[in-house]
Amino acid sequence: MSDRPNGLTYADAGVDIDAGNALVERIKPAAASTKRSGVMDGLGGFGAMFDLKAAGYKDPILVAATDGVGTKLRIAIDTGILSTVGIDLVAMCVNDLVCQGAEPLFFLDYFATGKLDINEAAMVVEGIAEGCRLSNSALVGGETAEMPGMYAKGDFDLAGFSVGAMERGAMLPSGVAEGDVLLGLASSGVHSNGYSLVRKIVENSGLGWDAPSPFGDGSLGAALLAPTKLYVRSGLAAYRAGGLHALAHITGGGLTENLPRALPDGLGADIDLNAWILPPVIKWLVDQAGMSQAELLKTFNCGIGMIAVVAPDRAEALQAIFEENGETVVTMGTVVKGDGVTYAGTLA
Repeated sequence: MSDRPNGLTYADAGVDIDAGNALVERIKPAAASTKRSGVMDGLGGFGAMFDLKAAGYKDPILVAATDGVGTKLRIAIDTGILSTVGIDLVAMCVNDLVCQGAEPLFFLDYFATGKLDINEAAMVVEGIAEGCRLSNSALVGGETAEMPGMYAKGDFDLAGFSVGAMERGAMLPSGVAEGDVLLGLASSGVHSNGYSLVRKIVENSGLGWDAPSPFGDGSLGAALLAPTKLYVRSGLAAYRAGGLHALAHITGGGLTENLPRALPDGLGADIDLNAWILPPVIKWLVDQAGMSQAELLKTFNCGIGMIAVVAPDRAEALQAIFEENGETVVTMGTVVKGDGVTYAGTLA
């Protein structure tokens, strides 16, 4: 070990361990606010423990999902609006879990940056905690990586990992049949897919992120950062009521690519595009880009963030359950023999 007075330290290399520790202390209350049955310890250990029996499971199957927020982060970083991308991160993971019939139980995050800014990182993690509270999922840990030379000044990246459970034999999709009804659950906007194209469209429009939104209140940047809707509580309520055969999370690939993932071989879907209208934000993006309908349907969610495939005799009751849990619901089509998705009408 060198005893030279000018010996280098980790801080000299750009890594501030004290800042990392300060961040952990700062976010402990946010993490604690997400505690639910089954959580066995708090932040700070080398790993997190969860008791499935205490969460009410007898013969559980674990289900895991991981995702990020994509280039939506670029808008958040450029605008300094960092309080909602954490909700996006949670939603992109837990919305996938519920499509398997699983209840999200706990969540971990990964935050990587070149130089840690405690206030900015705390805003992001507090958003993650809000997403966890909204989906009854515990924030049990994560990793904050300070990596000088890997990221430009002010930049960071974000990833999430969610674990859920179901009782053995309760997996979705299950029982999908010809004649099943497709219930579309409204999105809250663009959600977290297609943002490389969104950014290109905004660039071509000549507008800045601080320009007044052409399709709503506030600035353009803030409007485009509306967080992804969480469908966990409504999806689980409908599933437990009976008659829900499948859920399809409409993410990258739009309606065209995602709905078939919830349908068995030999079955496709007929969708009536006249059953709903495009949200103003998506209509503006489409008009600015001059997008064809086919391109739109495989790029953006078109105002439908989740599709529920339900038994015909349960469609009315399940629509009521979704609505009681805060969803806006449209009957958008049916399951038919065949493959893929067939569209009738025109989105407007």
